[in-house]
Amino acid sequence: MAGGRCDAAAAPGDWDEVPGMRLIRSLRQALFGRLGALLLLVLLCLVRIWDPSLIQFIRVKGFDTYQSLKPSTVAERPVVIVDIDDESLAQYGQWPWPRTLLARMTEKLAEYGVAAIGFDVVFAEPDRLSPKRYAEGMPELPTPVRDALQGLSGNDEKFAAALAGTRAVLGASMLRGTAAPPTVRPPPVAVRAPPGVDAKSHFVAATSLLASIDVLQKAASGTGLVNPNPEFDGVIRRVPAVYNIGGRIYTSLAIELIRIATGGSTLVVRAGPDGIENVVFSGPGMPSIAVPTDQRGRIWVHFSPHDPKRYVSVRHVLDGSLPRDRLEGRLVLVGTSAVGLLDIRATPLTGAMPGVEVHAQLIENILFADHITRPYYADAVEFFTAALLSLLLIFVLPRLGAARTMLSGAFVVGIVVGAAWLLYSNFGMLFDLTFPLACSMIVFSALSYFNYLHEEEQKKWVRGAFTRYLAPNIVDEIARHPERLNLGGEIRPMTLLFSDVRGFTEISERFDAAGLTAFMNRYLTPMTDAIMGRKGTVDKYIGDAIMAFWNAPLDDPLHAANACHAALDMLDRLAVLNGELAAEAAAAGKPHADIAIGVALNSAECCVGNMGSVQRFDYSVLGDGVNLAARLEGQTKFYGVRVLIGEETRKLAPEFATLEVDLIRVKGKTVPARIYLLLGRPERAATPDFQALARDQEAMLAAYRARDWDAAAAALARVAAAGGAELAGPCALYERRIAHFRSHPPAPDWDGVYTAESK
Repeated sequence: MAGGRCDAAAAPGDWDEVPGMRLIRSLRQALFGRLGALLLLVLLCLVRIWDPSLIQFIRVKGFDTYQSLKPSTVAERPVVIVDIDDESLAQYGQWPWPRTLLARMTEKLAEYGVAAIGFDVVFAEPDRLSPKRYAEGMPELPTPVRDALQGLSGNDEKFAAALAGTRAVLGASMLRGTAAPPTVRPPPVAVRAPPGVDAKSHFVAATSLLASIDVLQKAASGTGLVNPNPEFDGVIRRVPAVYNIGGRIYTSLAIELIRIATGGSTLVVRAGPDGIENVVFSGPGMPSIAVPTDQRGRIWVHFSPHDPKRYVSVRHVLDGSLPRDRLEGRLVLVGTSAVGLLDIRATPLTGAMPGVEVHAQLIENILFADHITRPYYADAVEFFTAALLSLLLIFVLPRLGAARTMLSGAFVVGIVVGAAWLLYSNFGMLFDLTFPLACSMIVFSALSYFNYLHEEEQKKWVRGAFTRYLAPNIVDEIARHPERLNLGGEIRPMTLLFSDVRGFTEISERFDAAGLTAFMNRYLTPMTDAIMGRKGTVDKYIGDAIMAFWNAPLDDPLHAANACHAALDMLDRLAVLNGELAAEAAAAGKPHADIAIGVALNSAECCVGNMGSVQRFDYSVLGDGVNLAARLEGQTKFYGVRVLIGEETRKLAPEFATLEVDLIRVKGKTVPARIYLLLGRPERAATPDFQALARDQEAMLAAYRARDWDAAAAALARVAAAGGAELAGPCALYERRIAHFRSHPPAPDWDGVYTAESK
């Protein structure tokens, strides 16, 4: 053992606690993980109580999904929409039409025997085409003509007369701001509320109305608000049944039309301590119709797909071409589908539906009791479900193991989703699935993170436990020379080996702590045998990683060659182990994935000896060559190869089948290192095929470093064809580099060295 001396101390291991302390630490970590998950659950519940717009958006989109999967289906159509469509506009001119035309349409509808007519239109101004207004606007008319026009009946009066001859509801629109209180006669509405509850404060509110002119209001049977009141995302899901307009209660167009059609019955609004519960149509000689609402008196619309069969054109009404049974006894809504009149709305089922059809579908919901509701206790149920799922994840499911946890979680989620769907599809109840599921998923992710930290601690323990054991040859050497049990070491040429398992985190997730230990023992045993069988010394096991060296403590003149043989032996033994594991997995009916490793060798002068403190030390090796070997092992992932060796190792063992891969400047180093791919033993190196491959690889690298991209690409193609899967990773890498440098030539001072960005 020739060489100089090196006296250095290394920090003692972190894992020298007694097993009882390890148990206490493990329990403490588990407790902290559960406590952290509980605090996260509380935070999520507070966010849900705050209910920001993002949470609302996700919730209502979930409700939209319900309706998309199971929309309303109505067998018959009690509502007909008389459509001011593009065809009618082409026939009768642009909107607004003369009120005489609307009067004629109203009279025609009355002749058809409709039950009632609702106008999704506000007639807020007198008809500009009335004879009197026309005469006033034409001062150049001869006096006799002007006098004759002013003596004629007005268009509004004719329309009012037509309205008076049938049950008709005119539209109105609420106004916010400083407008004067409304003068429109409100419908008869009775409010039933517990003592001390101000039901009006829950209604959708405004200060005044934009209503039709007085002459039309007085002739009509009622006035209903046509405001669509979309949600914050512009989608109509709920329509207010009642409004608080300047302290007076008004109804929506759909509610008012039903009320008028049933004989002008009284509408009863029932309120509870938390808000509005429902509205009820009641009157002599008719059964009560209860319509559930939300706490603000809004009705959830159970939408059906847009149906053109609901519509008839105004043109066909006026020309009398419709069969009588198409309109007789039905509720009629007058509205527009013409795009130019801007009454197109978004619903859960479509991004564009005429607004008048929203009123029509709401009327159908009410008449056929086809309601969807969100129960007042829905929030409580959702909070309970979220808490239950999260608590199961925190306290129960982790005891079942990873596979059972996944299956149990999927089963519980399936029950929750199924229950929510059954409540909607059978009873029309809207329960939010997004919050319980998102809450439980976030808690699960947090637990997974805490478990990952716990696994990291376990991995550190495994690492520390294995570093306490010495290779037999070291024990024998120390037994023969006990004087070496002193701190310090000597400088000598050595070959270092580092290996690591690819995807160890994913592998470890398949096992509990005991299973992972058994797996690691099974893997490390053949790997250790391969190293020791070639006169190597296992320095330490760093979790799934192995560090070994040659030429210490015993002299080994062929340390580089033995290290190369050991690396190839490790691959051979790994293939046998993978075969055994695959057969066992197939017999057990479980999936199997081969274990893959990366190995790196480097030769250099290092300091080897006892490192540590006077209380505890370890026989180990230090030096710059050790760091380079570790960095090269990390680069096996980057190049997609199994074994990389340094230039000095290749010089000491030139007989092996090796190919130069790159000039690389590893992390933390300034001097580039030439690295080689170890492909086989000397027998393979002597074959003509390998020698031809080596020449092509050498030609490719020479052309690449000379910036001759065409020659490099041609040589690379020959290397890829001959190298197959063994060289797929490096060939793909150089193919990308050549393509990049063709379009982005390197700087003039480029030396062909690649600087590694990671360890």
